Amino acid sequence: MRFEARPQRILLPVSGFFMTFTILCALLFNLLPWRDITGVPDLLALVLVFWGVRQPRKVSVGVAWGLGLIMDVSNGALLGQHALAYAILAFAANALSRRLLWFPQWPQALHVLLMLLGCQLIMLTVRMAAGSPFPGVLYFLGSFICAGLWPLTSMLLLAPQRRPESVDENRPI
Repeated sequence: MRFEARPQRILLPVSGFFMTFTILCALLFNLLPWRDITGVPDLLALVLVFWGVRQPRKVSVGVAWGLGLIMDVSNGALLGQHALAYAILAFAANALSRRLLWFPQWPQALHVLLMLLGCQLIMLTVRMAAGSPFPGVLYFLGSFICAGLWPLTSMLLLAPQRRPESVDENRPI
């Protein structure tokens, strides 16, 4: 399989404030009362994967673990369920970051889909080991929706880092 070459753009450094803001917005989205609705995407997991791929030194396994604990406490879930899944998700995103960036957006989305399905499978395994019943196949619908949102998420979260298209002759860069 051969991918066509695409022009590379030099991005500005990411702001720590912007990263924190996007993670907190995704956390707030996840904290809304979505518990009984099937197919709601886990935006926090999606944003963790994005920043884990783009900034692996800043969004680490420890950050994902802490956010997972917040999710566990807020949802009343089994303590450590989200924390374990998010930590493994962040580790996978950090480990695959160099490989993932070589692909165009839709093959990246397929990689992200596999990581998010693995994250949901870990949460499901922990939940079922504690005695909960299997919620059905539609439980995994949120991962497919998140994978479909990957190109849009990449475009929105990289927007503040893009340099202007037109070059001003009076500016040195």
